[in-house]
Amino acid sequence: MKKYFVSFLILAAFVSCDKKSKVEKEVEAIPVELKVDRFDKAFFESSPKDLMRLKAEYPFFFPNDGTPDSVWIEKMQNKDWRDLYNAVEKKYPDFNKQTTEIEDLFKHFKYYYPQTIMPKIYTVIGNMDYNTKAIYANDKLIIALELYIGKDSKFYTFPEYLRQNFEERQMMPDIVTSFSLTKIPPSKDMTLLGEMIYYGKELYLKDQMLPEYTDAEKIGYQPGQIAWCQENESYIWRYFIEKELLYSGDSKLPGRFINVAPFSKFYLEIDNESPGRVGQWIGWQIVRSFMENNKVSMQDMLKMNAKELFEKSKYKPKKNE
Repeated sequence: MKKYFVSFLILAAFVSCDKKSKVEKEVEAIPVELKVDRFDKAFFESSPKDLMRLKAEYPFFFPNDGTPDSVWIEKMQNKDWRDLYNAVEKKYPDFNKQTTEIEDLFKHFKYYYPQTIMPKIYTVIGNMDYNTKAIYANDKLIIALELYIGKDSKFYTFPEYLRQNFEERQMMPDIVTSFSLTKIPPSKDMTLLGEMIYYGKELYLKDQMLPEYTDAEKIGYQPGQIAWCQENESYIWRYFIEKELLYSGDSKLPGRFINVAPFSKFYLEIDNESPGRVGQWIGWQIVRSFMENNKVSMQDMLKMNAKELFEKSKYKPKKNE
């Protein structure tokens, strides 16, 4: 009997892998070709006399907000900005490898969302705004390369918990985050559960769009931070239940468990050991559990309200051994 059971498990695993490879083969067959415009090069390799030409060619990068030309000329000639540009140029002398990866990502977008608009890619050097590292908006995909040159770059004065995601490998997850804004309705549920499920949906979207990425890469954790969440899943969940936090609308809860932070705030000794955003991670596990236990398409799941999704998820945290 044991022999047949083992054979069944092997067959089930084979069928599962075959199913996945079938999806990936269909994804690979989708024709996608994207063009890249290196605005960072165009800007920093121009002289002040070229500014009017640049403004005419790239009007969307020069908002009509009264900014004098002197501001752009100063940035163009400033030594610190030029040093940063040189660092970006050293890291990304061309963008061929990244373009191929983005094309593969958009094949996944097209597979699940056939009406997805293929954008033109613009690489820029922005203002070190880590909230807008990659922006997908209609026919444009804008990538701020200054935030992908490596966490140990001398140009970063950010704390470690932010710098750890200034790596090239975070570029694709950041693009999916921007893409998700067009697919996941803004949550009207302002409870902790509502916030958890919203980000759980985003992370599940990354499961489908970035199948070759690790969980740590998808959520922007270090491997040890993922391990901490896995080892403490039942403790985190018990804390949320015992403190009656799931359906609480306390405005402090996102700052404690959802938003980007150096650690989560249980107000216990474990705080400094924990990564920030553990609420997002738990929400991810709830959404995964829902998809495992319900025959619902990902597209329909993303539109569901948090309470219904949670109640149908049959989520049970893994017990600590």
